[in-house]
Amino acid sequence: MSVMKTSLRNFFAHKGRMILSGLAVLLSVAFVCGTLVFTATMQTTFDRLFTVSASNVMVTPGTAEDSGGFDQAPAMTGRPETMPGEVVETLRGVDGVEEVTGYLDSQSVVAVDADNENIGPATGAPTIVANWTPIELRSMEIVEGAAPEGSGEVMVDSQTAENSSVAVGDELRLLSVGGSFEATVSGIVEFRITNPGATLLYFDTATAQEILLGGEDGYTAFYVDTTDAVPDEEMRDRVASAVNGEQYLVRTAEQYAEDNRNALGEFLDIIRWVLLGFAGIALLVGIFLIVNTFTMLVAQRTREIGLFRAIGAQRGQVNRSVMVEALLLGIVGSVLGFVAGIGIAIALMAILGAVGMNLSTDDLTVGWAVPVTGIVLGVTVTLIAAWIPARRAGRITPMAALQDAGNPGDVRAGRVRAAIGAALLALGVAALIAVTGTESAGTAGQLLGVGIPLTLVGLVLAAPALVGLVIRGLSAVLLRGFGSVGRLAERNALRNPRRTGATASALMIGLALVSALSVAGASLVASTDKAIDETIGADFIVQNEGFTPVIPEAVEAARGADDLEAISEYREIRAELTPVGGGGDDAFDQRLAMVNEAYPRVFAVDVAEGDIDGALAPGGISLTDTVAERQGVELGDELEVLTQGGGTTTLTVRAITTSAGAATEGDAAYIGIAGAEEFIPEEAMPLPWGLFAIAEEGRQAEARASLEAALEPFPQVVVRDQADYKELVRSEVGMLLNMVYGLLALAIIVAVLGVINTLALSVVERTREIGLMRAIGLSRRQLRRMIRLESVVIALFGAVLGVALGLFWGWASQRVMALEGIDVLEIPVDVIVIVFIGSALVGLLAALIPAFRAGRMNILRAIATE
Repeated sequence: MSVMKTSLRNFFAHKGRMILSGLAVLLSVAFVCGTLVFTATMQTTFDRLFTVSASNVMVTPGTAEDSGGFDQAPAMTGRPETMPGEVVETLRGVDGVEEVTGYLDSQSVVAVDADNENIGPATGAPTIVANWTPIELRSMEIVEGAAPEGSGEVMVDSQTAENSSVAVGDELRLLSVGGSFEATVSGIVEFRITNPGATLLYFDTATAQEILLGGEDGYTAFYVDTTDAVPDEEMRDRVASAVNGEQYLVRTAEQYAEDNRNALGEFLDIIRWVLLGFAGIALLVGIFLIVNTFTMLVAQRTREIGLFRAIGAQRGQVNRSVMVEALLLGIVGSVLGFVAGIGIAIALMAILGAVGMNLSTDDLTVGWAVPVTGIVLGVTVTLIAAWIPARRAGRITPMAALQDAGNPGDVRAGRVRAAIGAALLALGVAALIAVTGTESAGTAGQLLGVGIPLTLVGLVLAAPALVGLVIRGLSAVLLRGFGSVGRLAERNALRNPRRTGATASALMIGLALVSALSVAGASLVASTDKAIDETIGADFIVQNEGFTPVIPEAVEAARGADDLEAISEYREIRAELTPVGGGGDDAFDQRLAMVNEAYPRVFAVDVAEGDIDGALAPGGISLTDTVAERQGVELGDELEVLTQGGGTTTLTVRAITTSAGAATEGDAAYIGIAGAEEFIPEEAMPLPWGLFAIAEEGRQAEARASLEAALEPFPQVVVRDQADYKELVRSEVGMLLNMVYGLLALAIIVAVLGVINTLALSVVERTREIGLMRAIGLSRRQLRRMIRLESVVIALFGAVLGVALGLFWGWASQRVMALEGIDVLEIPVDVIVIVFIGSALVGLLAALIPAFRAGRMNILRAIATE
């Protein structure tokens, strides 16, 4: 009981010193709990949507495996995969069926308002055109106007109407594979559950079939409602028997919802694990903070612990006393973190709402596992972090404590620790260097996965041993100009290498990741720039926003532009190639690129053997040297081709090209579009995802103006020159990196808390010393400057270690990516400079409160402090 009383007394006596450590636990646990609540709420919301909208039995087109073994991508054709309308009567004839509703939808449509602006989401979500049926009323309600009737009417979802200022009576133009269609907004429909973020446009069934299928009587799903007299499983079997279940996918409402749940779950799992990964980094950084806090508290209470031992306390009691304090810290921080996590989840829901996906707090899902996971995780991490300081406290003897108010074990880093750190660091460095000696991307990735944690742990353990060397070097550059105050700041930073090393290591982790990712991102951009310069000979690249297929009308408009010397389409389809005369095991999957005869002029194709023009003529095909070598195919060999959608033919290998690498198009095989049209069914022929155009000599500006004018009716189509295309890549990579930096900011914030905590406790530890310095003439301004300089040099020490480690990680990562075509190493000097400047600012900001408190100390009371 005395142990518990002592722990409680110490905990509340030093509650101010525990706050920052508690914040580290709180933030990390909040991020974990917020992630779990957010993803669970999304799952719950969409589960409701799937469950409410489904009928007793759902019939949809067969899966990719059922229809030929390819990864179907019907959107590339501009037409959805459908079932014939005659199936409706077959379904209605099944005993027990009450009603059958045919549903048709597609994401390959663009909607344009009267100002020729695309009203689709700017977030990358799709525009969905569908037929309006009673099924939609299960999850929606018409809030204005009426449902569409006839070919000239369309109904729009309320989110799109609000975002694009669309109202009842406005005119819209629909652009699809079938052409352009005019329609007047007849009504506004609103989700009762959630808007999934897409733009939804509803037509009557006949109009939807005209726009999406050219008038063909087809549907993408059949909703089968039964009399409920027969179980859904039995009705599923009856329906499957009636419509040939091997051709169509027939599921109960429960199976349909489960399949959608699983598909969404895969996406949510990615989000969940990514966010939890960053929360784990923050927890790791928090461990350093907690270790430092308890180490310094134990050192400051050495005399108190010695007295405790002198009156009969055992080592185990002292140890347990510190661990109980850690337990209290972990519980309080974790409970508050759980509460804050719910707030984070609601904030994430609000962010999604801002981009169109409305999640209601009514669906907020907080399972029992969330608080349990958060509290167990927070408490466990806190106890682990406090274990070493607790053991040190237990080893304090009564005499040593009474004779010395400090803890000599904290003065210098242990030799064993430094030796272990150096060994792990050497092993990690060896693993990362070994990356350059392998030609297998898989092996290189494994070496990278081994080398990164080894170098991280090794440098963390070795950091105290590096304090003297690095701090003195930084001081020579930064602190010498501040005279005696600078020298005092340097000595304070050197006073306890273990503490300085731990504080800097917390900051080092976040900065190492920032530096490594910056190198990887810059290398990706530089490699892509190089590939564009070396391979794309076109002056202009014409693509849809979001890289969706370009509709035929837009292709024809581009071909009609003036001042163009040549233009080529680029289409892609999946195919299975089998060498003629080989066994069935010789078949291999291949991306098949379909291009015009002008393609070699607009895209540099490096031919190793044969003739690329012959390969693009009907009956020919080209393979890359990588694929040809791997499959044992030579120039002149024949290949049986089976394409996605059922097209079959035999082609002759007339060219072997050099692999372009991942930075451009990889190992695609080439055939000519004219030859492809001879054996690929029209309904399976993909649309081009891009056009490459060359301007007439000296007419680049005129050609671009002509292209943009020709494509003006198609606002989704963008004309870019090579510089624009490079900027697009930079912006995409930059957006991804900014998201990662934002998530890493959590770990850096926790590291900053660690610097503040270390300085605050250090000021308390040096109370008498500060009083003596003030008594002999050190002014408040000089004292505050000394603490600020100490903080800056510690933060820069962390930056030096973090940037050095991050650059090494980035170099090794680029060597791995080089095996996939990212062959340019680029060091982002601007980011590195920003990291150092930012670290110095972090040091200044972290020192504000400790320096202010130190300056307010009463000199006499400080000198009298024991």
